[in-house]
Amino acid sequence: MAHNPQGNQGNPDPAGSTQMFRAFVDESPQGRQTAAASSSSGPRVGLILGVIVAIAVVAGVAWLALA
Repeated sequence: MAHNPQGNQGNPDPAGSTQMFRAFVDESPQGRQTAAASSSSGPRVGLILGVIVAIAVVAGVAWLALA
């Protein structure tokens, strides 16, 4: 195994990067799921409205073409 000259070797991490990385990795997944669910509801509503408008336009064009 290669020698790491910047390794911890008993000294505390002065920048705290190891502690911050562990806090990021050990973060509870519930917080991320809640944020993802709330942010994805906006585009989902827009998509549903877009599909409804597209169906209405196609129905209107078909009605005009057949009338």
